[in-house]
Amino acid sequence: MHVKELAVARGVEKAELVLKNANIINVFTEMIEQGDIAICNGRVVGIGQYEGEEELDCSGKYVAPGFIDGHIHLESSMLRPVEFVKAVLPHGTTAVITDPHEIANVSGMEGIEYMMEASEGLPLDVYFVLPSCVPATAFDENGAMLLAKDIEPLYKNRKVVGLAEVMDFYETIRGASDILKKIEDAKTANKVVDGHAPGVTGKDACAYVAAGVQSDHECISFEEAKDKFRLGQWIMIREGTAARNLDALMGMFTPPYHQRAMLVTDDKHPYDILRLGHIDDIVRQAIRKGADPCIAIKMGSLNAATYFGLRDYGAVAPGYHADLIILSDLKQVTVETVLKNGKVILDKNNVVEIKEPEIRKDLLDKVYHSFHCEEIEPEDFRILYSQEDEGQEQFRVIKMIQGEITTEEIFAPLIEGEAGVNLEEDIIKLAVIERHHNTNHVGIGFVNGYGLQRGAIASSVSHDSHNIIAIGTNDKDIAIAANCIRDMQGGWAIALDGKVIGNLPLSIGGLISNLDAATLAKEIHEMQALATEMGVKDGIDPFMSMAFVSLPVIPKLRLTTTGLFDVTIQKIVPLVVRKE
Repeated sequence: MHVKELAVARGVEKAELVLKNANIINVFTEMIEQGDIAICNGRVVGIGQYEGEEELDCSGKYVAPGFIDGHIHLESSMLRPVEFVKAVLPHGTTAVITDPHEIANVSGMEGIEYMMEASEGLPLDVYFVLPSCVPATAFDENGAMLLAKDIEPLYKNRKVVGLAEVMDFYETIRGASDILKKIEDAKTANKVVDGHAPGVTGKDACAYVAAGVQSDHECISFEEAKDKFRLGQWIMIREGTAARNLDALMGMFTPPYHQRAMLVTDDKHPYDILRLGHIDDIVRQAIRKGADPCIAIKMGSLNAATYFGLRDYGAVAPGYHADLIILSDLKQVTVETVLKNGKVILDKNNVVEIKEPEIRKDLLDKVYHSFHCEEIEPEDFRILYSQEDEGQEQFRVIKMIQGEITTEEIFAPLIEGEAGVNLEEDIIKLAVIERHHNTNHVGIGFVNGYGLQRGAIASSVSHDSHNIIAIGTNDKDIAIAANCIRDMQGGWAIALDGKVIGNLPLSIGGLISNLDAATLAKEIHEMQALATEMGVKDGIDPFMSMAFVSLPVIPKLRLTTTGLFDVTIQKIVPLVVRKE
């Protein structure tokens, strides 16, 4: 701290800026205090009575630390980082911790470097946790493989704060050498290790935590969260677009659990960000459901900063960065003003000009040319079986669950027509098409709970390998939608009666749009509305819910390019099984 800052703190010199007469959210005492906030050289230097060269009257308003999203994949917003910042700043977010494993699964180390360069110099701090599982498991086909030796040098980057979610739980507790080396490298560098272990309890959970994993964002019940809390893990309460766990985890807002819990979005569409909010939306919902406002704000700021070792972030206190938000009330959590390093960067939704960082041409070439697959034919999705099999054999079907990204396994009989499709029972065809290495691999399955009644819907956003995923009522429309994705170098497509009736390009890695947030949100809403018109159920996000059906690290049944994968037994299982 400079001499001038100390002089301002002592009250012998004027501060650069003083927030006068504020109701201050003290995240340490979890109480509201009244006073002035003195700011100098980008930091809070004093709380009490102060004079400033510039003064901002905060009478009747509340000053809180800026919100921090403790677990997000920026690519899943489908926005370039500069546009993401423009979208979340009005909601009081001043820092995020992002895991770039989406684009890493497509473009490898160059994908990570692209995200780092695209995030540099923005008026929101973007910190990184390094992808731990690229690919997510050995059973999947993606665009790159990252070993411990590949990512270890990046720990020298000041913006890298940890190892990202260790998704391959089974390999971790069995002591696979490379994942243990990644964990050890993170610990040696004094960085955190994020977890991902849905439903894992008992001795397996003990082994997972003993390996060095410190947090989890996959809890879907308070009991599961308490079990992991007892083992010493930090709990991330996720409320995004597809996965919404806040209701189930409201118990975490009470002592002692709230001390080691934080708020995260994981994956949230720009339409939802602009319409509902970001971390402010989770805080607002929690308060509405009975949480203490000071505790909710603490869980949306200080707790993430503490966990990730950001020692001087997340509080309105001397020595802390003056990343602050001014709220008009604590019921609606309405953000009026945002300060970053003591400078007003947003006032009543008017944001300062934000310039996009310059990015190396070789990185742009890599992420803009990520599709390598042949034209897709309807015959690629055909399932052959004899009529004698009808009544004797049945299909495995992935059952989707509203509001969750976990799935269940059910069985359906073979029927005539488009083999396996039964619109009355909401059983429709699912395909995952490899697009990174031109292998011609196509995984075929069936899904229940999606609701589509006609046509087909396809996307290049399919976690985590981001191959082309499609759900449809007939093979022709599936092929047309999938080929549209291929031709656009990524995006969303909807086909009906042999033609494309809606599309949204995502030309950066097949994940990210070149549009601004408002325009992209409008196009997303139009695509979602079109999908809903075609039968997709309420409570199911047509594209984000579909994107998780291919993720082979969350129970129970998933589809990869090589077939159906049972997460609980870690095996590829046959689509057609004999009735017992």
